[in-house]
Amino acid sequence: MAKYLVVNADDFGMCKAANLAVFELFEKGGISSATVMMPCSWAVDACKWAADHPEYPVGVHLTLTSEWGRYRWGPVAQQGTGTLRDKYGYLFPENDEFEDSCDIDEVEAEIRAQVDLALKLGLKPSHLDNHMGSLYGMNGNAEVMPKTFEVCADLGYAFRMFRKMNRKNIPKSFPDGLSMDMVKTFVDGYAKMADSYGVPIVDHLLFTDWDEDLRSSYDRFKEFTYDRLANIDEDEITEVFIHPSLECDELKGITSMWQARVWEHRLFADPETRKYLESKGVQYISYRDVVAMRGKK
Repeated sequence: MAKYLVVNADDFGMCKAANLAVFELFEKGGISSATVMMPCSWAVDACKWAADHPEYPVGVHLTLTSEWGRYRWGPVAQQGTGTLRDKYGYLFPENDEFEDSCDIDEVEAEIRAQVDLALKLGLKPSHLDNHMGSLYGMNGNAEVMPKTFEVCADLGYAFRMFRKMNRKNIPKSFPDGLSMDMVKTFVDGYAKMADSYGVPIVDHLLFTDWDEDLRSSYDRFKEFTYDRLANIDEDEITEVFIHPSLECDELKGITSMWQARVWEHRLFADPETRKYLESKGVQYISYRDVVAMRGKK
């Protein structure tokens, strides 16, 4: 039995360096999908490239937060987004601020605005997911995830949510303040909700905890990733999301975690990575396949 793996490049459109990395990874077969941050400066470039290359599955990375101190963005919708903005007019930096402030009608409007802009730019989204997990409602907002599933169902998109809870897939730092039992309650409930709306989801989602050990060297990161992805569950769909980028001053000016993004690009651009994983029975698939495999019959 195959081990099905979605390798998704998040933050497509975040900056030019990210776009160049994603272009290369698609062309080399290092990733199987990507998702565009529509409020960001280089989203137009990402969408137009995707429109010119429809063979590559690209979705929308629904973005309701803006986390970096010196590189910020606001909502796509120009009107009716007051509860989504901080005092400077940008999206809130953290999920809890977003969840505490947001009006659910404005959340829906912004989700639709981001998808609409992608469509106007020629992108035909393969699926939707969300930046920083802002739509999972892990900080107590019980409206954002149901509304997201409702919109996905209305628009006909799969969404990044996982069906099965496995402690080893979730880093120690996430989610802050929630017990694993509580996280499992969320996951079970959301899986049932996705089914009720007919929204296809994956079985497992892999989060990467960039702790001191993983940041110690590229070789350690490679070893960890090879072992983790080679041992995903058989006959189930697992997604791993990465944030690849080229090394440059632009990236270094945006995030102190630039090295992790450069290493992710390096690892998945190496043809030996996919060759190794396939030797272990791993089959790369995209969200187009997820829809075919987990969608309504």
